[in-house]
Amino acid sequence: MSTVSVAVPRKGRPLEAVLERLAAEAGTAALVDDISSTLRYEKAVTKGNQEADGDVYERLARYSDHEDRTAPEYTLIRDDRKGMPRRVVFDSVVVPLADDLDLRLVGREEPFRALRKHEVPLGFDSADLVLEEVVELRSDPLSSLGDVNDRIDPRDTDVRLVSGLGDTVWHSLLATRDTAAEHDPDLDRAFVDDYDGELCLSPRYERLVQAVLGTDVTDGVEFSYPSDDQTEEEAIAETGIGVYLTVTGSTARDQGLVVGERLFPSETVLLENAAERSPAVERVTDALTSQVTETRLAAQ
Repeated sequence: MSTVSVAVPRKGRPLEAVLERLAAEAGTAALVDDISSTLRYEKAVTKGNQEADGDVYERLARYSDHEDRTAPEYTLIRDDRKGMPRRVVFDSVVVPLADDLDLRLVGREEPFRALRKHEVPLGFDSADLVLEEVVELRSDPLSSLGDVNDRIDPRDTDVRLVSGLGDTVWHSLLATRDTAAEHDPDLDRAFVDDYDGELCLSPRYERLVQAVLGTDVTDGVEFSYPSDDQTEEEAIAETGIGVYLTVTGSTARDQGLVVGERLFPSETVLLENAAERSPAVERVTDALTSQVTETRLAAQ
């Protein structure tokens, strides 16, 4: 019997995307529903939108079934918001894929870094983190997941993208109407290339934005950041132009912003540490991507 560990986020939409993929690929819909409903309930309790049924330690004990190796396990983390209690999050679950092969999902705060440290051979995490940490900055822009692997220095990490899950939220250009009217008719990379001045973004995305716009485009641009009491959209409206994640653009338009070019998909991706590849790992990769319509990204 072989067991292949796959690192996943402990909570949130990226974990749900992974669980949905697992349900589609491995026929584990009931298990996925159980995990998802538990985590949504615990999120509601943490936010004060649901009355807790017992204290957090009682609930944690109730969720566990140590007699069943395929039952999900949970753990506690301290919620990072001030005054918030400990929160129940995903820890692990074993999913049999064949008589001789188990997949073990392992919750991690930073799955990508777990792969970089060779703790696991496979993992799911946001493509953003790859751009923020290991993608080479070049003069030309990076616009698709398919180009990411070519920009990873093999001397820096053995981790590569395999495929995306399609839970896409776009890093998009946003600008006030007055700013947009001053330059090109289209709010796109060419617009930023002609623009000199402040461009507002979340501090963590500075390197990502340089990668997706290209260093030639960002030459002459000065990055600015939201203050502690501002949302990103509010800060961009004050600055005049910026880059932020948007699904429908409705919250951006509430601030009087025009939604421009979609620059790069913020998507949950399957990652592989090529140095940890084995026949069992390849079987798990195939199981997790057998119905994927997107092009496989990792070099085989």
